[in-house]
Amino acid sequence: MMRSIDLRDVQPSRSELARLVPRATVDVSVASETAAELIADVRSRGSLALLEQAERLDGVRPEQIRVHADEISAAVSQLLPEVRDALEEAIDRVRTATHAQVPAGTVTDLGAGARVIQRWQPVDRVGLYVPGGKAVYPSSVVMNVVPAQVAGVSSVALASPPQRAFGGRVHPTILGAAGLLGIDEVYAMGGAGAIGAFAHGVADLDLDPVDVITGPGNVYVAAAKRIVRATTGIDSEAGPTEILVIADATADARLVAADLISQAEHDELAAAVLVTDSPELAAAVVQEVERLAAVTAHRDRVATSLAGPQSAIVLTRDLGDAAAFSNAYGPEHLEIQTAEPGAVLDLVDNAGAVFLGAYSPVSLGDYLAGSNHVLPTGGQSRFSSGLGAFTFLRPQQVVSYDRAALEAVADRIVALSTAEDLPAHGAAVTARFEQ
Repeated sequence: MMRSIDLRDVQPSRSELARLVPRATVDVSVASETAAELIADVRSRGSLALLEQAERLDGVRPEQIRVHADEISAAVSQLLPEVRDALEEAIDRVRTATHAQVPAGTVTDLGAGARVIQRWQPVDRVGLYVPGGKAVYPSSVVMNVVPAQVAGVSSVALASPPQRAFGGRVHPTILGAAGLLGIDEVYAMGGAGAIGAFAHGVADLDLDPVDVITGPGNVYVAAAKRIVRATTGIDSEAGPTEILVIADATADARLVAADLISQAEHDELAAAVLVTDSPELAAAVVQEVERLAAVTAHRDRVATSLAGPQSAIVLTRDLGDAAAFSNAYGPEHLEIQTAEPGAVLDLVDNAGAVFLGAYSPVSLGDYLAGSNHVLPTGGQSRFSSGLGAFTFLRPQQVVSYDRAALEAVADRIVALSTAEDLPAHGAAVTARFEQ
């Protein structure tokens, strides 16, 4: 079911490793033209364009795009008790862990009367996208909303595609999660059109533009986020989910297989990769994957994912090479199931989130670990991070010098402005000391 990559007899360079890593064939650029057309249509025709796009792309035309507050309240009251309890626990844990991401302001005194203040300011308004499609994601509501609230964002809007099974309304579990978090601005809109609505606003809906858009989606959502990023901030261009497991001979093959399958059930393009220095473990995992995949609920989806070019079992000489392969891959989710997971962690640089040991599966992070599950995919963890309070914060420097402090550096400012042939810069300083 899963292909093998044997690296035991080779020592590839970093660039060669980058070519060897298994990837799904997802080209965001191929969706760019369509996404641009959908965004332009929303800018031109507002809610009418959103309604027509919903009818054409989601298979249903919502009665109204803006969800009434009463519908949100009703969705909260109708949540199954066990689901509400789980959501409330997730909210509490994510909120607690996210508070650690808010930097404290600092003051640096460079001399008498010379001060630079570092402060972190939240953006004013954000738009959070929660996808529909193959699954329902109330957990994504929690993961997007809580960091924005912890950061101090004052205005939060949420969009999710209208559901044909619910008469064109947003899925009630999504609404229930929003209601638990106090979100009362929710729109039944999806895809690239929703991203365009957030970026540019929709006057006839009284939907104001946002400063930052976050949340995963399909390739058209990713393309739309790429298009609007000159207008508004975005978190990332999220692609299909990924799990990479580094394991040695001490790992339980059944648990490794279960974790690979857990992410493969998301999508046919989901990536599941095992990297191990144990051929015996690799063979045992193959057997367990075949056994478990045959009886899982979404077996066809899982089978397609695991057989795809994005999934593989990689054999390395040792765990050092396994970590090097993982760093080249830059996985969204990295599990380390080895005798000494901390020692392997010390070799890891690139990962969206890391899960140590047999009792820290990715599923824990998806829901109740307290970490955030909105993470970089497609190797983007090499240069970016997952969603957090910092996504919605901007560092600002506040400069405060008195007369004596400015006078103490005036000559040096004039010297540098002269060297740069910008004499008016120096003149703006010396003017303050002229009689």
